[in-house]
Amino acid sequence: MAGVSRTRKVAALLCWLQTVLYAADGRRAAFTGSVDEPNPQATRVLLGGQAWHRWEGYVCQPGAALKVGLEPATAPKPHRSDGTSAGPQFAFISKLAVLQHECASLKDCQAFEVQTGTLYSSECDLATGSLLPEQHAVMYSRSLELLEQGEQPKIWPLPLEVSSGARSVTVSPAIGLTGDITSAQVQAAFARLKENTVDVHPLPPQASEGDLTEISVSIVDAKAALQLYVDESYELSIPGVVEGVRGPNAITISAQTVFGAVHALETLSQLIEFDFDSSLYVIGSAPWMIKDTPRFSHRGVLIDSSRHFQPVKSMLSVLRSMTYAKVNVLHWHIVDAQSFPVIVESHPELAQDGAYSKFERYSVQDVQHVVSAAETLGIRVMVEVDTPGHASSWCKSHPEVCPSPDCDSPLNPATNATFDLIEDIFTDFSHIFFEGLMHLGGDEVNTACWESVPEVSEWLQQNNFTANEAYMYFVNRAQEIARGLDKQVVGWEEIWNNFGTKLDPSTIIHQWLPGSTVGPEVVANGYRLLWSTDGVWYLDGLGVTWEDMYVADPCEGIDAAGCQRYVLGGEGCMWGETVDGSDIQQTIWPRLGAIAERLWSPASVNSTELAQPRIANFRCLLNGRGVAAAPYSNDMARSAPPGPGACLAQ
Repeated sequence: MAGVSRTRKVAALLCWLQTVLYAADGRRAAFTGSVDEPNPQATRVLLGGQAWHRWEGYVCQPGAALKVGLEPATAPKPHRSDGTSAGPQFAFISKLAVLQHECASLKDCQAFEVQTGTLYSSECDLATGSLLPEQHAVMYSRSLELLEQGEQPKIWPLPLEVSSGARSVTVSPAIGLTGDITSAQVQAAFARLKENTVDVHPLPPQASEGDLTEISVSIVDAKAALQLYVDESYELSIPGVVEGVRGPNAITISAQTVFGAVHALETLSQLIEFDFDSSLYVIGSAPWMIKDTPRFSHRGVLIDSSRHFQPVKSMLSVLRSMTYAKVNVLHWHIVDAQSFPVIVESHPELAQDGAYSKFERYSVQDVQHVVSAAETLGIRVMVEVDTPGHASSWCKSHPEVCPSPDCDSPLNPATNATFDLIEDIFTDFSHIFFEGLMHLGGDEVNTACWESVPEVSEWLQQNNFTANEAYMYFVNRAQEIARGLDKQVVGWEEIWNNFGTKLDPSTIIHQWLPGSTVGPEVVANGYRLLWSTDGVWYLDGLGVTWEDMYVADPCEGIDAAGCQRYVLGGEGCMWGETVDGSDIQQTIWPRLGAIAERLWSPASVNSTELAQPRIANFRCLLNGRGVAAAPYSNDMARSAPPGPGACLAQ
């Protein structure tokens, strides 16, 4: 009888919890049955990036399993998508799921701690669902099992709001697309979905059609341009088809723009799995309802094609892989001191003399092809022409724009020939790169040549300029040319460190210096910010782990209002000193995924423990899609697997 009494106490406690859930969530509580019967409305919910369990399928009878999810008053508050608190601090987030083998017994209790993947074995207090303090003995770790039992779905990057159920539904290999589907972006995204899911494994002739036969797409503004601040939100609904009961057979997607629909199709593709035992394509934990929008508008990767030439096919391969993590900006650092590989239509001699070889060049049509392919993928391409430093390759064909043959950097500010050439390059690029942002560099400018070369030194004296004032003159004049072509200017942080609020207020500052904390100052003065701090988000730093990248936040030290208004996002920077077409993918991936999730998901999604099983799964997903992503657990990025083993374990 004592066991029955305890069971009733738990039943009462669960019912009381439902009242708390109702008040906290502002929605109808999912649990509608008693603790003595399964709950057909099993759901797990993500709000603001935090996982909140609703009671699912519990059976509490003598000899059966009881699953209790309780949490102390110190649990984090849930937040709605608008950032407001969803209720009291007493919670239903299930960090500790207590499994009791005998409802009538307090002995042989096991507890699985979702946050760490640790199984405890001990006595527990069934009335509170907590382990007795003196019995916290760790038995073994089950971190890989977090994918099946943990708090977060294996979608990368993690969506804003997710609810899921407890059913499995099958997907027809002949699934079709209906609705607002005429855009090239949606068609290409659907083709990728099929290629990465239902077209992977040929099915036997007797295979069933599948429960879900179509994807219905609704787009509000199908003509929205691919530019900074474009709406990328979406809603994805996957029905839970009940065996023997006919229900809706369409997956539905609604989005403000085609780019949101593209992201929805990528999310859907990550939920479809092949069941080898049944030869069926399956979506587990249905029904699904996902509401999603990115935290930042600019989520990029920099590729440097000057220090090593990146073939067009390599560029296209990286672009395609970016869609798998919803990375939406290619920052193309196209020229530098080492080489000038791109043919400028008005000055082909720059590439003829400045490229590493006659084969390692981009034609105008090559660049147009990359930009067009990116646009079809929903990716913006921001070109960088670094001036006045990092431009020695210009001197090979245009020595007049450099101070002297022996002292060739930075570019010569004392002659209009320099700015005429810059204007020609910028103008030609403006006809190819339709992105509204243009990066003008401005970093690592050593003005010693200007002071030592007589022609430039005399010009400084005639204009009453210090070398630093000439540096500002150069930056301002180059920016005026770009703005005259209707471009918004981005520059590396040295221009802020040297000139601060003397810069045009529209200037976007790109933080990069190791240990830099310039962001809060930039934002406090009303300037916009991009974040790529070296030592944290520099992908050429092979010793920087995904965990290091994952915990970094572009808005550290910046209040919520400043973050929302002025911080555009950030980039992982793949500088090319040791990267070419042979190793670029495994140097970028899967670590860029960590950056991508920090830029997409809510700020509260920052636990490496919770992310670990998902990034392991994401790396395997990339490998399955032909992306050479290195093992996520490597001490040094892009190194080979340490030995035999499963993909998820490396």
